[in-house]
Amino acid sequence: MATGENFIIGARSAGIAHSSVAIMDVWAVQNNPACMVDINKITAGLYYENRFLVKELSLKSFVVAVPANFGVIGASFNYFGFNLFNESKMGLAYARKFGERFSAGLQLDYLSTRIGENYGNKSLVTFDIGVCSKINDKLTIAAHIFNPVNARISKAYDERVPAIVKIGTAYFISDDLLISFEADKNIDNPPVIKTGIEYLLMKKVYLRTGISTNPFVNFFGVGFNYKKFTVDFSSSIHQVLGFSSQLSLIYKFK
Repeated sequence: MATGENFIIGARSAGIAHSSVAIMDVWAVQNNPACMVDINKITAGLYYENRFLVKELSLKSFVVAVPANFGVIGASFNYFGFNLFNESKMGLAYARKFGERFSAGLQLDYLSTRIGENYGNKSLVTFDIGVCSKINDKLTIAAHIFNPVNARISKAYDERVPAIVKIGTAYFISDDLLISFEADKNIDNPPVIKTGIEYLLMKKVYLRTGISTNPFVNFFGVGFNYKKFTVDFSSSIHQVLGFSSQLSLIYKFK
């Protein structure tokens, strides 16, 4: 029984090839909690991904971040699959700044897998940690480790949830242009390199694109800000499996 995919969420993230470990937005609640420290209003987000246009492979996510005097608290929930096979992940995160340029975050994760037709369920608890450093107003460097304890799923076969290490940067070439880069290493798989570009086309309208390796995937996206709402849409093209689409909505409360 397999369980424990570390979902990377947010259509903004998908638009830049999921190279989001150093991106400071509400999706950082899950993608790297250390990067949610700049959130200064209660913010909630909904995310939907339709992988390869197969509804049974859809991912639904919800996040919320609440700033406090002692840091930022975040919560996330993800549901992937359908009634005969599904995985869910619940997380409770906390992040705080240490000085003006450095922050750290921790998230407790509850992972669950359910297989229908009486095959049973499996759940476990693990955690992830992250760090984020704003070198200056243009450059951010961050790192994140999911499941560093390599939590065990099954004693009988010594099956474990893989640990995943990510390190990356986000660099503003100008006020209108962001370039992101990330390297991921799942202990069971070859490394994955991701890079993306976000361009402010006009006031409150963003264009995005990116690529990732192992396997090679192209990503494209757009984003719109309207008052307290942010709407992002993206798509990706896998050379073998085809097209996927992603949609997310963010709301900032007063």
